Amino acid sequence: MNPSNTPMDEAVAAIFSGTTSLIVIAFYVVFAIAAWKMFSKAGYPGILAFIPIVNVILVVKIAGYSAWMSLLYLIPIVGFIFAIFVALRLGANFGKGAGFSVFLLWMFPIIGYFIIGLGDARYQPRAR
Repeated sequence: MNPSNTPMDEAVAAIFSGTTSLIVIAFYVVFAIAAWKMFSKAGYPGILAFIPIVNVILVVKIAGYSAWMSLLYLIPIVGFIFAIFVALRLGANFGKGAGFSVFLLWMFPIIGYFIIGLGDARYQPRAR
């Protein structure tokens, strides 16, 4: 019995390789730095951006929804649609339009969070 590598084995090895892990960690750190600035503008401690589940809850709260609504991200299709609503409300709370919200807060959130955090956007929550 001579074990051979299947394409699935090679794919799993690539996913869990050290290089891939370092790239994912680097992206997460850049995301957390961008979210830190945005959280600070919204009046929340920026260090919470580094805690994985807490940062999602805070983004939902900054968007103006209840923190419990962040559980909607766990439902496959509903989570996808809810992410668009969160991006739209988040952009509106920082004075940005729908185009900015969809393209830079939903599709490329790292870039959008940096623009909000480092730019001149002010957090002004909408009346519920």
